[in-house]
Amino acid sequence: MRTNSSWINASLLRDFEAEGTDAHRLCTIEEGWVERFGHDVLISFKRVLARERLVQELEWWASSAKFKFNRIFARFIPKKNEEREPPRLIFGDPSKNLQTIASERHLRFGIDFGVGYSVGLFVDQRENRRYVRHISPRRLLNCFAYTCSFSVSAAFAGAVTLNIDLSKKALGRGRENFALNSLPTIDHRFIADDVMAVLRRLARKGEKFDVIILDPPTFSRSPKGKTFQVENDFEKLLIEALELAARDSHILLSTNCSSLREHALEVMARYALKVTRRAAKFHRQPGLPDFPPGAGASSIWLILR
Repeated sequence: MRTNSSWINASLLRDFEAEGTDAHRLCTIEEGWVERFGHDVLISFKRVLARERLVQELEWWASSAKFKFNRIFARFIPKKNEEREPPRLIFGDPSKNLQTIASERHLRFGIDFGVGYSVGLFVDQRENRRYVRHISPRRLLNCFAYTCSFSVSAAFAGAVTLNIDLSKKALGRGRENFALNSLPTIDHRFIADDVMAVLRRLARKGEKFDVIILDPPTFSRSPKGKTFQVENDFEKLLIEALELAARDSHILLSTNCSSLREHALEVMARYALKVTRRAAKFHRQPGLPDFPPGAGASSIWLILR
């Protein structure tokens, strides 16, 4: 059996390993994709036939590329977020721990295939995390921080971070990611609360940050019933965040919402800048070599003046 060009080539695989990265995309097709996390593989699929095809192609590709893996997990991609389920083990030893560790440019991140639909690291944000390390911020604000991967990248470069997420468990995993990289958390803050409410409190205190990460979920609901819908609320989120942006700061706008591509993010950003009377230029990171054009999150950076 032969695969098509949707699989990365052996040369790119070697490049990833040489730079200390074992968390990345392996293959993308219209009805699914395959990702690597250390020695484990995760298949995301929209139809059972797509899953079966990707499993068969993985076996052939792995042999051709001399790629060794221990386990295969698979998860169905539902149309509604509330229908999401954790990945299921379809190949490998079922007695082994569902937790593992993956690396990105020598930084280590905890991966958990049993905790929920998302396993702990979004590989399509790899270049944005690299850019954060390049910027070397002093103070980073991470909104919807999840497991704090952006903050780990910033802290590794010397930053002090503030991490906000509704989930205490996710922030707990973020603390574990700091520990995995021997980064003390004493100077870092982890706040389990509604992002919009925290941003307003920070503004009243006069806090400023030189990097702000805005990578919200498509939809979320707080324990108090407050909802966040990215299509309706991203603009308001950015306006609130701009109040906390220091001079010459950077703000990342990123989303996986299919109706908000880069052009829509730019239009939204221009309006927010006008409302807050701020000026900025736009910056885009280079495309990911393991993702085809248009796949993965849509992202733009604002560099404020």
